[in-house]
Amino acid sequence: MSSAGVATYEDFVKVHGVLLAASGLPQSLHSKLFQKLAAETFDGGCYFQVEPVEDGRQRRLFLTAQSMGKESDVFLVDHAWTFRLSDAYKQLLEFPGLAERMAALMCVDNDLNSEEESDTNDDKLSAFEIVEREFCKVKEIGIHSVMWLELDDLEIDDSTLVSLDLPNKFPHLIALSLCNNKIKDLEISVKVISQFKHLRALWLNHNPILKISDNDVEATILNNCRGLEIYNSCFTLNYGEWALGFCGGSYDKDNPGFSCQTDRMLQNVTSLDLSSRCIHHLNTKAFSPVEMPNLSYLNLCGNSFGGSSIHELLKHLKGFVNLTSLEVDIPGPLGDNAVDIIEALPNLSLLNRHSVSKILESQKYIVDSILETRLPQWGAGESLADRVINAMWFYVMTYRLADEEKIDETSVWYVMDELGSALRHSDEPNFRVSPFLYMPDGRLESAVSYSILWPTKNIEEGDECTRDFLFGIGEEKQRSSRLTAWFHTPQDYFIREYEKHSKKLQSTDFMSLPLKGSATNTLHHSDERPLHVYTDIPQVEELLTRPEFVITTEPKDADIIWTSVQVDEEMKKAVGLNDQQIINQFPFEACIVMKHHLAETIQKAHGAPQWLQPTYNLETHLIQLIGDYFSRQKDGIDNLWILKPWNMARTIDTTVTQSISAIIRLMETGPKICQKYIEHPALFKGRKFDIRYIVLVRSIIPLEIFLADVFWVRLANNTYTLDKHSFFEYETHFTVMNYRGRLNHMQTPEFVKEFEQEHQVLWMDIHQRIKSMIRSVFESAALVHPEMHSPTSRAMYGIDVMLDCHYQPKLLEVTYCPDCTRACKYDTEAIFGEKGIIKGSEFYNFVFGCLFLNETTHVSPL
Repeated sequence: MSSAGVATYEDFVKVHGVLLAASGLPQSLHSKLFQKLAAETFDGGCYFQVEPVEDGRQRRLFLTAQSMGKESDVFLVDHAWTFRLSDAYKQLLEFPGLAERMAALMCVDNDLNSEEESDTNDDKLSAFEIVEREFCKVKEIGIHSVMWLELDDLEIDDSTLVSLDLPNKFPHLIALSLCNNKIKDLEISVKVISQFKHLRALWLNHNPILKISDNDVEATILNNCRGLEIYNSCFTLNYGEWALGFCGGSYDKDNPGFSCQTDRMLQNVTSLDLSSRCIHHLNTKAFSPVEMPNLSYLNLCGNSFGGSSIHELLKHLKGFVNLTSLEVDIPGPLGDNAVDIIEALPNLSLLNRHSVSKILESQKYIVDSILETRLPQWGAGESLADRVINAMWFYVMTYRLADEEKIDETSVWYVMDELGSALRHSDEPNFRVSPFLYMPDGRLESAVSYSILWPTKNIEEGDECTRDFLFGIGEEKQRSSRLTAWFHTPQDYFIREYEKHSKKLQSTDFMSLPLKGSATNTLHHSDERPLHVYTDIPQVEELLTRPEFVITTEPKDADIIWTSVQVDEEMKKAVGLNDQQIINQFPFEACIVMKHHLAETIQKAHGAPQWLQPTYNLETHLIQLIGDYFSRQKDGIDNLWILKPWNMARTIDTTVTQSISAIIRLMETGPKICQKYIEHPALFKGRKFDIRYIVLVRSIIPLEIFLADVFWVRLANNTYTLDKHSFFEYETHFTVMNYRGRLNHMQTPEFVKEFEQEHQVLWMDIHQRIKSMIRSVFESAALVHPEMHSPTSRAMYGIDVMLDCHYQPKLLEVTYCPDCTRACKYDTEAIFGEKGIIKGSEFYNFVFGCLFLNETTHVSPL
């Protein structure tokens, strides 16, 4: 290669060979790509055009050239925004014009509700003002003038609900919406709502009252309001003509219907969307060909119909002679075979928006509905930066930098320019996109990132240009579930799978292992010879000063191997280790030190203990996680989650989010667990903290473990808050400051004393709960993975614990060969055990004394 860098095509291939192969670009286009990169040719505008769709809330790309052949050309796509996730919000605020450009690109820069809001001005009125305005209509026109009342997002609490006196002012109310308020008291709510004798629909979504138990609230309300047909968007067992008319467009705010109405309003219904209405049985009286003779389109997705058999449902639907288009889950209430459904309903021309003739031709048994796009949502007055943060997960793509020595720990996210971002998804795309790093000087420092775009099919003028958002990801990697990041997928299916998973966990029984005396022997030589220790940890080499141990630089000569790296058979062979040497790690200890295995081990043993937050391995249990998320969303309860890589420390690639799209997209940066975030932790002077405990394990079977008297607190630097902007702030939500941020060490006795005073609790009570939890963790490993036992293994683990606002311990993680810098650096006074001062310089002396000499100085058996 010439000194000028990449000057020729040969140079280009030599420097970028690996990148070209990884991109998937056909070799026939490599030369053309080099030409366009060298000349910085962005000629996509000559071939494509972007146009708005979905009422301006999305854009699509279509071909303006007469035609374009498969693999005939390649186009450069610029990256309009490149960022690390932790910097995203800050950049939107600080970089001039960035938020405006991203908002326009993501179609979130115009408030679609502005016209409606200007008409009503409800966002400027209080609940009392809105009610008074509506009551004036009643006084002027009559009691039937207001039968539909929407009082959402108005800070209505229990006392306000009573003070509004709604039943007396609007006695003929048919529909009442009280979403996103502060209603808590079930008794007060029922007392008010039960006075509406004609109420057909009630929405209480996103109120604290639902945190009691949504099922209990629903049962109480329905027992006292027997005329309700719709509750929180779901059909009740009493649903009938009104609920069907509402879903069919016959009834709405402008035409709510009358309680005594006898007109056959369903006669004119041609399209009926009953998706995700929690319908358990079919009301054949209201939902009948007699009542709806003109029905031509029906959507039954997201309903179980568990009270009706497949035969009954198909027989009833066959009576709708004009029904030509049907959407239903397959497998689902009509069976698990699309062909059987078509044969039972011969008048159908479309099933799940697919041509019946094509389904029969292909004999495809499972046919999914064409999913509706998940368009960005935002609240009135929400800033452009916030709108972009919410919407960016529909657009961002990612890569991670690497060189010969190491891979970058933090992924790079980027948004393609207006042309690239207009490419919508298709399972049968006609284009492919891949990131490409161009290094004009032949070095990574000179790299410029692009995306490259090329046709994978022959296309004609006017055709939409699409790409596969999940290219290379099949069902074995949960493709259908991952589409939830961009599309509305059947919520009921996911919720059912979550409920089955939850029920299985709740039914798990655990039996504690019996406490036994020590079964391990001291390793001390009878002839008083010291034990030779090989270590690659400087602190051990420096501070292990007891005469019973001596450091050796030759692993093969050591009695004890104390290392920070994994010792496998290959390593043993390479350095000459034998099976008699004691190693500071247990076989199969991954079952507790890797986060996904830790959760799996505990769940197999305990099910869902209170000390483990709901945890999902996204590589295997994404369906159940999505179901949990949708269930919480439906019940209006908190939905904040934390994503952690399987096996990375120091909170690398760890993210806090309340977006299901973000959760799914973050899978692209590596395998992760998704764990329910502890929204309300115990705080110390307003700051979040966790505690590092040290556990010494002599034996797995029988279980012989000890808790070091030394433990320490790790404090966040910023005041804790659940403000959504703080989720990007490391020093607010994370506590490990050894590697970034400002480390504020606090002596343990000082922390315990001040914590007890601040919260009026006894640390001894908390400590006992933590000890019980830690033993349960290792009991889980012993029960589920007895193969972990080894007579030549003795090890030290770090256990990270957080307290919730009720001072109950929550397990965060178990760490192999933990960083014990603080234990070695600071002298501390023991809170429990033998009391007295524990010198930091003696830490490894008593650790080795416990593990290898069977001593119990400064440790407590668990």
